[in-house]
Amino acid sequence: MKTILVTGGAGFIGSNFVHYMLDKHPQLRIVDLDALTYAGNLENLADLKDEPRHIFVRGDIGDRALVGDLFRQYDFDAVVNFAAESHVDRSITQPELFLTTNVLGTQTLLDAARRCWSAPRYPAARCAHCWKRASPSGAHSALRSTLNASGWISRSPVPPAAAHR
Repeated sequence: MKTILVTGGAGFIGSNFVHYMLDKHPQLRIVDLDALTYAGNLENLADLKDEPRHIFVRGDIGDRALVGDLFRQYDFDAVVNFAAESHVDRSITQPELFLTTNVLGTQTLLDAARRCWSAPRYPAARCAHCWKRASPSGAHSALRSTLNASGWISRSPVPPAAAHR
């Protein structure tokens, strides 16, 4: 059975993803990490209360000890990160929240994945396909993307809410 970590899975987009994946992939187990801030709502997951393939953990993606423990306990095959501060108005009035969650929290996830997936028991190719960053719809509307000469996409964020994407 494959196990994935879904962060922000109690939010609107994340909970729909969790439901879809459990419905379409009967051999999939999801560990759902959510801090239950303003966007998270356990009612979105109420029908999964008795679903053994869904494990809800209340916590913050910036909590290095918790994230590390989850990686060690569940040996994730993939991470899908929906945990994000995404309200533009809040990014202006409280930019530290965006840095804490969207940058430092994501870095915590990346560090834990690197430590876990760079262990000798994993083939080198595993890390190339295991990380997906989900983004709220409309978040990229403020970005101007261009492909540079080396093939990388350069982005010029306008509001602070888009700066981490």
